Amino acid sequence: METIKWGMIGVGDVTEVKSGPAFYKTPHSILLAVTARTREKVEDYALRHGIPKVYQDVTTLLADPNIDIVYIATPPSTHKEYALQVIRAGKAVYVEKPMAMSYREAKEMYELAKQKGVALFVAFYRRALPYFFQVKQWIDEGKIGRLLTVSVRLIRPPYLSDLDPNTHTWRIKKEIGGEGYFVDMAPHTLDILDYIIGPIAEVRGYANNLAGNYKVSDSVCASWLHNNGVLGNGTWTFSSISEAEQDQIIITGTNGEIRFSTFDFSPIAWITPSGTQFFDFKKPQHIQQPLIESIVKELRGEGYCPSTGESALRTTAVIEKILPTV
Repeated sequence: METIKWGMIGVGDVTEVKSGPAFYKTPHSILLAVTARTREKVEDYALRHGIPKVYQDVTTLLADPNIDIVYIATPPSTHKEYALQVIRAGKAVYVEKPMAMSYREAKEMYELAKQKGVALFVAFYRRALPYFFQVKQWIDEGKIGRLLTVSVRLIRPPYLSDLDPNTHTWRIKKEIGGEGYFVDMAPHTLDILDYIIGPIAEVRGYANNLAGNYKVSDSVCASWLHNNGVLGNGTWTFSSISEAEQDQIIITGTNGEIRFSTFDFSPIAWITPSGTQFFDFKKPQHIQQPLIESIVKELRGEGYCPSTGESALRTTAVIEKILPTV
């Protein structure tokens, strides 16, 4: 394929800056067509982003023979349905995270893509960002010795919209977004640890709704074992105070420690017996662009994308084991 031509389902917030512009700013890539439930919104989006084709529904978009790959940018409750439609149409798929509402749904997507010989990518875009690649490189080079443990802590205050049932967003409606902010945010952390340290072999967790602002879980803790023996633990809370906000991952080894964040892009701290060094990385304007560039290169036969259906399926399994009863 000389130029990769994208179709897009959904025009929500994630497509405005994080992903959408990257499809037409990436070399050898164009955003050819878009569809969404609300005609006025999709036409407005197409006009502002210079997208040449607007389709009234997904079926019509998939019938376009010029589209090579489809980006699914809708809430998780629709991921499986749309992904299976795209795969059956013989087109590659790039789906937002979480991959699906359950491991069963995600596996169905993965298995059909494998059966049909269709590429399936998932938007765990941190795998392609220099910030996280630097941590992985240090780990691979043994910069902190033999790895021992990893600890995760994410503390966030509630959004104003969380405090009134009339303003709750889809992210805390279980039938649309799953088990709240944990399944929206924690997969990014657990997936990047899969990439940096290695797959998680065993995991267990606990979840509860303690603040009572909404029905899904607002606090989660977990412990796990990577397949190379590294021990992990994590705490996620989405109903604390802004003064207690924290976003930190600490990887400890026999000769040092690396501290970094999942979302805040705080300077990476590399701690050794010689002292502490800090390394800062600029957050890309279109944060998904490096991963999208890798997808384009893979489809053109020039490289590979590090976030696949297979790797995302592992992260989906870990999330489901942490939340076994919800």
